[in-house]
Amino acid sequence: MVGNSVLSGLGTTVFETMSRLAARHQAVNLGQGFPDDPGPEDMREMAARMAVEGWNQYPPMMGLPELRQAVAAHDARFYGIEADWRRETMVTTGATEALAAGLLGLIEPGDEVVLLQPLYDAYAPMARRAGATVRTVRLRPPHWRIERADLEAAFSPATRLILLNNPHNPTARLFSSDELALVAEFCRRFDAIALCDEVYEHIVFDGRAFTPLMTLPGMRERCVRIASAGKTFSLTGWKVGYVTAPEHLLQPIAKAHQFLVFTTAPNLQAAVAYGLAKDDAFFTGLSADMQRRRDRLAAGLEKLGFAVLPCEATYFLNLDLDASPPLPEPDEGTSGAPRDLLACEGLTEKAGVAAIPLSAFCLEAPVTNVVRLCFAKQDHVLDEAVARMGRTGIVDRAV
Repeated sequence: MVGNSVLSGLGTTVFETMSRLAARHQAVNLGQGFPDDPGPEDMREMAARMAVEGWNQYPPMMGLPELRQAVAAHDARFYGIEADWRRETMVTTGATEALAAGLLGLIEPGDEVVLLQPLYDAYAPMARRAGATVRTVRLRPPHWRIERADLEAAFSPATRLILLNNPHNPTARLFSSDELALVAEFCRRFDAIALCDEVYEHIVFDGRAFTPLMTLPGMRERCVRIASAGKTFSLTGWKVGYVTAPEHLLQPIAKAHQFLVFTTAPNLQAAVAYGLAKDDAFFTGLSADMQRRRDRLAAGLEKLGFAVLPCEATYFLNLDLDASPPLPEPDEGTSGAPRDLLACEGLTEKAGVAAIPLSAFCLEAPVTNVVRLCFAKQDHVLDEAVARMGRTGIVDRAV
């Protein structure tokens, strides 16, 4: 084998596969999880102005002081987390880089890392490349709850870290206070670190409130909190993330960050610092707008007879294939593919709408009866997707 055994063994991601298929069939692409809006105009103007008028050489490795101060102020404002911006915050080139630096900085070869499955597809390769043995906790549809018995089976004396994604992609869960307390209990019991991917913190629905795991009793000194300007400001291409952690955990993460990317574009950092100081109306407006889009897509799909699973947060809506009309089959589906992948291939090929199979987010015993759609799109895109699905004859079969 040429190259590293972990990375060389990875195939083409399902996102790339489905995007290529979508392009081939000129499909509405609801597979990839990013908004098709340009993002806040005032932040884009500031980034452009700072690129012309500001500093364009290396900024500080840990991030611009104004952004790190803004991160600390944001955490205090929304969650009551008191962090020393000089010792406990860092800017990264996106949340994914923060996760990579976190795993590289905190894991020794042979340590065990607990992941919740279904899981964002980068987690397992990054953990394994850092030398970890991966243990999984299964979340089961339709409720996707974290259960005590599954944590008991996954945690051991070798557990070093749990990677907790909350709000959760791809299930669209916002974990309850009881579930968070359960995770915190196991972290304390096994002296484990929690690496918390909380990028969808401001995209929660129906009056719910997001709670960082860091705020639970006994978790302040064992949590690494990761958030993202890409999700909070619908600017995913900027790749600006930020970390809040106690100094003893942030130091090794910062050393890994130093040798991964070193730093992040200063004009973008300045614009994000400005954005984090926006008034509450911006953040509540983000949730309200995404909730409206969720409801628009869900209503259209339910009218066609689809069973839409609960969506409490994130950009994503999931369909239960078992309780929905049959999707069209592809002419030439992937040989030996799970049911949900064939459904997505058929939907793209015959209806011109691209989705993502949840089996692609699983390491073992995959969920094969659920497909994921992204609703962070403009209204006319969502409406066109529903119209195309209706034209395949699904309506006739459903009524």
